[in-house]
Amino acid sequence: MTHVFSRAPSRDLPTAVSAEGVWITDADGKKYLDGAGGAIVVNVGHGVASVIDAIEEQLERTQYVHPTAFTTEAVERYAEEVAAILPMEDARIYPVSGGSEAVETALKMARAYHLAKDQGGRSIVISRRNSYHGNSLGALDASGKAPLRKPYTPWLGRFLHISAAYEFRCENPQHPHGCAAWHAAELDKMIVSYGEDKVAAFIAEPVSGATLGAAVPSDDYWSAIVEVCRSHDVVLIADEVMTGFGRTGSWFGVDHWNVQPDILTAGKGATSGYVPFGFAAASGRVYEVIAEGPGFVHGFTWSHNALGAAAGLAVLRELKAGLVDRSRELGDRLLSGLREELQDAPTVGDVRGLGLMIGIELVRDRESHEPFPRSAAVAERILAAARDAGLLLYSSTGHVDGANGDIVMLGPPFSLSDDEAATLLERTSAAVRAVS
Repeated sequence: MTHVFSRAPSRDLPTAVSAEGVWITDADGKKYLDGAGGAIVVNVGHGVASVIDAIEEQLERTQYVHPTAFTTEAVERYAEEVAAILPMEDARIYPVSGGSEAVETALKMARAYHLAKDQGGRSIVISRRNSYHGNSLGALDASGKAPLRKPYTPWLGRFLHISAAYEFRCENPQHPHGCAAWHAAELDKMIVSYGEDKVAAFIAEPVSGATLGAAVPSDDYWSAIVEVCRSHDVVLIADEVMTGFGRTGSWFGVDHWNVQPDILTAGKGATSGYVPFGFAAASGRVYEVIAEGPGFVHGFTWSHNALGAAAGLAVLRELKAGLVDRSRELGDRLLSGLREELQDAPTVGDVRGLGLMIGIELVRDRESHEPFPRSAAVAERILAAARDAGLLLYSSTGHVDGANGDIVMLGPPFSLSDDEAATLLERTSAAVRAVS
């Protein structure tokens, strides 16, 4: 019997006792290749000495100090170093304890920006259907995945949603022609219909994460979206919680399209999962407007914590030692290898992604893209087959119509060796085909 309120109450979970590199070992001695980096989190690998040493060193310096009473060297150093790689000018970093807190902070920053400009009517946030931005209420309201929202619908409904940039099931009637213009026109129409004096921000992941399995937009999508946001003074928030810190083969997902957001959120790979950490970063322009206004009414007990900043700085320096390039190069090889291995698999509709963020969408019919019924539990069965073979993958379901749809994702640490990558490719293909 356990007193833990489990996240997987229907299964007896093995007990993890050690982790090193890309491998996790359970109490029975079985080793698992961490093919998903947990929840697409671990980027520098498990057991990295420099990160563990940085955490221990910071704990010997300070443990908890309140951020309105003190700053710390760790927070100052991290902010300076991470600002230099962020895709915005003169970035200002607000550290928090994870992705949901980062999104909540970003939404409030957008509101504070408009309040400082005497635009108090701007309160609506627009995001995309089938998106995910976190599980706190504000972040969940911005999220557009129906199964996650459904239990809490009485508490939601303030924010709006437009079509996802989802090439495999694009809603543009003329797809694949003019998709970027179609998406931009949809966003523009929504802003105008509600009134630009009512819309505060647009938030989206540069590449859709878990809810759509690494769905990459068309190359001209982001430039069109940016133009609409700028024309209406709508704050553009890039949710880089999953895509940031090298996951897509660039430092940040928006780097692929030279986008400079007004606000950027980070988490997951910021500390490679070593300690809970994330941040919202505002551009210097947005920060200056907020600073000149009535103030930013916001805060968390564990915001600006030195432990997270120290771990983040150590991870940042590990990534700078060639791991971002490794993510891009290895991701290209794995994506190509999976497409080749699964090209004739009858249940594989699409294999997509950027860098080491790769999604496999499963379908009942390849021609019509008809999904499997949820009762078939295809994604769960693939994950179980992979676990039996000593491989950990990540899954998502319900993206097609709120119930049906199966996606399996890969997101291993960037420190994966060539031999380990070959093992990942072999075991993933076998698990998919076993269920087929």
